[in-house]
Amino acid sequence: MFGMGPWELLVVFLVILLLFGAKRLPEIAQGMGKGIKEFKKAMKDTTAEFKDSVDELDPTKPASDEKKEK
Repeated sequence: MFGMGPWELLVVFLVILLLFGAKRLPEIAQGMGKGIKEFKKAMKDTTAEFKDSVDELDPTKPASDEKKEK
């Protein structure tokens, strides 16, 4: 995981525990969770917009049935 072994992860966790204290860890974890959720949502929205733009500009895409009827 992240190129780190279990001992490195334990050391990182202990340093974070010493810096922020046990009382603030849940707050920090909750904030990080919300941040990750918002980041994933933004990435999903951006990817969808990009795909829509590419689909509109793609000249090899077959015409829709509506355009064929007119």
